[in-house]
Amino acid sequence: MSAARGLDADNKREIQAAYRAWLGARNFKPRPGQREMIAVVARALGGAAPRLVAVEAGTGTGKTAAYCLAAIPLAQALKKRVVISTATVALQEQIVLRDLPDLEAHAGIEFSFALAKGRRRYVCLKRLDERLRQDQKEMPFTTVPTASHLRTYEHMLARFSRGDWRGDIDSWEEKPEAEAWRPITTDHRGCANKRCSFFHDCPHFVARRMLDDVDVIVANHDVVLADLALGGGTLLPTPDETIFVIDEAHHLAEKTQQHFTARTQLRGAMQWLDQLNAAVGTCAQRFSRPAELVALAERLARDTASAAQRLKEAEAAAKTLDLPAPGERSAAHRFPLGRVDAALAEPCDGLAIGLQGIGARLRELREYLEAVTAGTRFWPNAEQAEDWLGVVGQLEERAAAHGALFEDYARATGDEAPLAARWISPITPSVGDDLELVSARLDPGEILHEALWTKCYAALCTSATLRALGTFARFIERAGLPAETAQEAIASPFDFPRLASLDIPAMRADPRDAPKHTEEVAALLPELLAKERSALVLFASWRQLNGVCDSLADAVLERCQIQGERSLQALLAAHRAAIDAEEPSYLFGLASFAEGIDLPDDYCRHVVIAKLPFSVPDDPVEQATAEWVESQGRNPFFELAVPDAATRLVQACGRLIRHEEDRGRITLLDRRIVTKRYGQALLNSLPPYRLNVAAAGS
Repeated sequence: MSAARGLDADNKREIQAAYRAWLGARNFKPRPGQREMIAVVARALGGAAPRLVAVEAGTGTGKTAAYCLAAIPLAQALKKRVVISTATVALQEQIVLRDLPDLEAHAGIEFSFALAKGRRRYVCLKRLDERLRQDQKEMPFTTVPTASHLRTYEHMLARFSRGDWRGDIDSWEEKPEAEAWRPITTDHRGCANKRCSFFHDCPHFVARRMLDDVDVIVANHDVVLADLALGGGTLLPTPDETIFVIDEAHHLAEKTQQHFTARTQLRGAMQWLDQLNAAVGTCAQRFSRPAELVALAERLARDTASAAQRLKEAEAAAKTLDLPAPGERSAAHRFPLGRVDAALAEPCDGLAIGLQGIGARLRELREYLEAVTAGTRFWPNAEQAEDWLGVVGQLEERAAAHGALFEDYARATGDEAPLAARWISPITPSVGDDLELVSARLDPGEILHEALWTKCYAALCTSATLRALGTFARFIERAGLPAETAQEAIASPFDFPRLASLDIPAMRADPRDAPKHTEEVAALLPELLAKERSALVLFASWRQLNGVCDSLADAVLERCQIQGERSLQALLAAHRAAIDAEEPSYLFGLASFAEGIDLPDDYCRHVVIAKLPFSVPDDPVEQATAEWVESQGRNPFFELAVPDAATRLVQACGRLIRHEEDRGRITLLDRRIVTKRYGQALLNSLPPYRLNVAAAGS
């Protein structure tokens, strides 16, 4: 292993030569921003520790090529590996299928690469076989496949056997229903690993083996976080041997928060305890009741009975709280500053201890089964041990998940409560009412700091929107990056004043008066849509979107592609087909349409933003974060809400101009941007569009 020697003259020459070769082969002109990004990334990743850099690269910079041309030759020289992480599987595949092959073919550097996806995106051949076996003995937690699902499974097995399907959901022509796919996948707890008779053909492990020797692995944030949760180096290379490129890095903190959020439904946990007892009892019967298994089942029965009593006590304590009714707009009881009432924390403490014991019993059972599978322990019907390994592994995982939530609540009673948003939501599942307890970490940066930034060899965080209000401060804090992280903002090469306008029409309604504002938006839209043949209209909420659609004439609605009516891909296909046929078409959607949708040229000439994208005020995590900031004597509106709204506004406006010759207009139906004190800061965060502000009341 080569010692870290930093960026030297040979590295610089190799990177510069690769860039010149790629430009020449593609007949591209060098872009100043792209050249600057290559230099910034190479210096940071090849410099002295901590080798961390945040780069905001404006639209049109060509950041994928820039970071690859800087990171890959440097990693090869240092005998490190590169992990590129994106926010979505779609961008993963774009990099693997388009960007990296292009660089490999034209940049004069030799490197290998592969795609890494989560285990649940691959079929589990063991489970697929179980679903198709006509003589299958019914296993716990399984359902009888429908005739339609059986036909899908038969088709999958046939295609996999012929070698024309690699066993992942993304290469299946039509994405299967969740109800069909879920039973034929597994997680790491439900996998028998090398003890599985399908191990050598397993699509997940075949893909994993392909990662062992490649120079570049393209993953997504979920895969990276899953690996970090397992300690690092399980799904991906060990962090200390890796240069991480975190693309779409503005999603990383939110993804981390979601990944490490714990939740449990009380009655659901009670039902799970009953299922656990039934499963272990059935397991003992299948192996003709060996003495140690019978004794273990009896101990588990006592443990689960005690846990069930504690669950009833927790439910009784929760019901003494001021809980909203299911379906109410603010359907959560949030604990101020995350501090749980002592009356609820007490049974949670008992549950945490009890579930640790249940987990230990299940681990003991799994070890028995592993020994039977390996032939070092002898039970009757030993051939069934492999089938039960996955079942017991999933029970063990569920015990750990329940236990983590209850342990968190048990420790959250005083001033030293770990920093988290904690709340209880009444829910109405298909059978009976239930209460869901949730704990969401408010400090995702702490997790990333401990698990990633202090352990990786080097890392780049990049996106078109890393800054908020002209500074990296909000991103650095949320992501947990150290203060010495290098920071660079590279401007977009686009001539925005020539290409686009930002129009603020005269409006009477205050956006905070939702009914009147929705009514006025609906009245203005037909005229606004008539200005261009294509438009993307972004709404603040489902209520606003539905309210506007209810008010529009059928003649307008028949030209609209509305989120929720079909899949995103179907909406985009219909929209593009209409524009190609020179017919008008307008996409209506929420915040998810403000990112990741590429509609160049005539596909989007007008972006209409109904309201400034402030966070939903009844979101428990947003409320808890604001409360914590306020408890420190700080201003949550100006420190959190305004910077986050600025980032979302830049992202929404960024849907319009996708290349140097694109053009169009943006209309913002929210005059707070010109009437409120914070409005100028929001305007300053945007590209320099031509600004047209109608006089009030005109």
